[in-house]
Amino acid sequence: MSKIEIACFNPESAMIAFENGADRIELCDGLSEGGTTPDFEIVKELREKINIPIFVMIRPRGGNFTYSDIEFEQMKSELIQLKTLNIDGFVFGILNENEEVNEEQNKELVELARPYPCTFHRAFDRVKDLEKSLEKVIECGFKTILTSGQKSNVSEGKENLKKLVELSNGRIEILVGGGLRSTNIKELREFTRAGYFHSSAIMDGGAFANAEEIIALKSM
Repeated sequence: MSKIEIACFNPESAMIAFENGADRIELCDGLSEGGTTPDFEIVKELREKINIPIFVMIRPRGGNFTYSDIEFEQMKSELIQLKTLNIDGFVFGILNENEEVNEEQNKELVELARPYPCTFHRAFDRVKDLEKSLEKVIECGFKTILTSGQKSNVSEGKENLKKLVELSNGRIEILVGGGLRSTNIKELREFTRAGYFHSSAIMDGGAFANAEEIIALKSM
């Protein structure tokens, strides 16, 4: 059966995801910015209530994925602080000015995160060379790539997603996300052969995960 990660932008969504069968939570803040680092106290509180894996976003702001030295230092110190909370993994992705995987900075964060696994997030959908970038992300030590197949959503990106699953050949998990819903997960699973799927389960432009949608995603 496919596994489902729910992107949660507030504590309410995290509890809804937990109570309705999500396999994992990607915890972030900043819904309008597409996800930023959540507040330390919120993570701490949720960790006490939730016993499924929680992966925490490390992203200082919305916008592009190239960070100043000050922003990079902030990312490192937030990761170190959050590591004390016994969470299960981290989610981040850093590109250089040419929209290529910044190997040096990503490796440094992956090292800092040990022994916790890391997911390279949808910054991957901005990079130029699909194949070369996949190898770079694997080389940096990430365990997962969250991607819509380099298109604006998973349905448009399904050819690339299928290709990524084949190229990765079990060396890294391809986490399919970006416009994923219970209405298209079945077709995408059959086409791409991916095993892990990611959705905010937010319906109708709201702010909170929808319990029925999570249940529907799981039952597909």
